[in-house]
Amino acid sequence: MSGFVLDEYDPGGFYCEMLRCAATAELRDRLARLPIAEFKRRAEGAEQALYRLGITFTVYSDSQAIDRILPFDAIPRVLPSAEWDLIERGVVQRVTAINLLLDDLYQHQKIFKDRVLPPDLILGNPNWRPPMCGFKVPHNAYVNICGTDIVRDDKGVFRVLEDNARTPSGVSYVIENRHMMLRSFPDLADEIGLRSVEEYGMRLVAAMREIAPAGRPDPKIVLLSPGTYNSAYFEHVFLAREMGVPLVEGRDLLVEDDRVYMRTTGGKARVDVIHRRINDDFLDPEVFRPDSALGVRGLMRAYFAGNVALANAIGTGVADDKAVYAYMPRIVRYYLGEDAILDNVETNICREPAALRYTLDNLDRLVVKPVGEAGGYGITIGPHATRAELEECRAKLVADPANYISQPCINLSVSPTLVDGAVAPRHVDLRPFAITGENTWVLPGGLTRVALRRGSLVVNSSQGGGSKDTWVLE
Repeated sequence: MSGFVLDEYDPGGFYCEMLRCAATAELRDRLARLPIAEFKRRAEGAEQALYRLGITFTVYSDSQAIDRILPFDAIPRVLPSAEWDLIERGVVQRVTAINLLLDDLYQHQKIFKDRVLPPDLILGNPNWRPPMCGFKVPHNAYVNICGTDIVRDDKGVFRVLEDNARTPSGVSYVIENRHMMLRSFPDLADEIGLRSVEEYGMRLVAAMREIAPAGRPDPKIVLLSPGTYNSAYFEHVFLAREMGVPLVEGRDLLVEDDRVYMRTTGGKARVDVIHRRINDDFLDPEVFRPDSALGVRGLMRAYFAGNVALANAIGTGVADDKAVYAYMPRIVRYYLGEDAILDNVETNICREPAALRYTLDNLDRLVVKPVGEAGGYGITIGPHATRAELEECRAKLVADPANYISQPCINLSVSPTLVDGAVAPRHVDLRPFAITGENTWVLPGGLTRVALRRGSLVVNSSQGGGSKDTWVLE
C-alpha cells in the first residue's frame, strides 16, 4: 500500500480536475504529505458523522435500503477564480434567458411567431400550464432557484448538460460537505483562500422577500414540503433552518378569501411567500390532480389574486425539458443577442427525422435520454449497454421519437476519489445553484457529484453517485 494520498493516483488519460489545475498545487502538496492510513481514518469518521446527522436521501427503487447517506468523498474538487468567473457568468446568462423565455411563453409567444421554437414542443409538453398565460410574476422571475448541471469534456471545456428549473435539490449537501470538510480536514483547507458557502440561506430569504406581494413590508415566508417520505426531506428541514422559516406540509395551510394562512397554536397566521418543494401537479387539487393530498385546496386562487408568491413559479417545467434544452443556445441568442457563454453538449432532437435517423444508426455510440425524466432514470448509455438494452431503446425511439434526445458519449473529467481503500479517478459533474429575485446570485461552488462505480458516467445519487466539497478559490 502506498504511503501518501496521491502516491498511486493515475487519471488514466482523462482530463483530471486536480492534476490539470495549477491552482491545486498547495492542496496537492498537502495531500502528498498526508499518510493514506490517516486520510482513510478521518474520511471514515466523516462518513459516520453524516449518519449521525441524518444527512440522507431516499431511494424508492431499493426495497432493502430506502434511506441512505449521500456518500461523501473527502478529496475536494477545486475551481480557480478565473474558471469560476466563467461558470458564474454562464449560469447568470442562462437563468436570465430561461426567465425571459418563460415570460414570453406565458405572455406573448413571440418566439413562436419568429420561428425560433416549434409551438408543439411547448404547447404539447406535460409541464405547460395554460392557466399561467397572462399572469405576471414579480421581476419576471419565474425560476427563483435553478440548478444547472455542468460537465467538463476531455478538452477541458465546460458544457451545460441539463437545466433544473422546477425544484432543484442538492444545495444542502454543498453546505454540509463544507462543514464536514472543515471539521475533518481543517489542515487541508487552512489559509487556502476558500470562498464561503454560508450565505445561501440569507440570499434565499432576500429573494423571497423581493417577490412577496406588494404592501407586505415584513412578508411571512414558509417552506412547503411533501413530508417525511419525500426523497429530499432532509434538505427541506435543512433549508427551513438555514432560512429561519417554518417548514410546513399541505395540511398546515388553508385558503380563506383567496389568502393563504398557516395553522399555528396561536391561531391563523397569514402566509405571503411559499418556497415550494412540491411539483405543480400536486399543489392544488382544485386546479391540478384532484387526488392530491400533498397540496393546498384553493392555493392557485390565492396565487392568481396576487395574495401569495410561489417559488419557483407554476409552469417552469417546460424550460428544463431536455428537448427545450437543445434549443437553449438559440434561446440565449434570441433574447439576449449573445452567444452562450457555456455551450450545450451537442444534442440530437429525435422528434426531427434526420436526428432520429442519425440516432438509430449510431445507437451504440450515443447517450439516449427521455426528455421529461430526472435523476438519471431512463437513460441508455450506448457504449455501455447490452445488445438487449440497445434493442429495447431502439423500440422506444421508434414508438415515440418526440420523447427522446441523444448526445455523444462525453469523456467527463475525473477527480481523485477514495474508493475501496485506494485513490482512483472517478467522473464528476457540477451543479451550481442560482437564486433570482430582482437579480441573480450564484452560490460559489455548487454540488460536485461523483460517479463512484468504475467507468460509470452516471453521477446521480439515486443511481449510486456520491459528492465532494467544491472549493472556489479567492
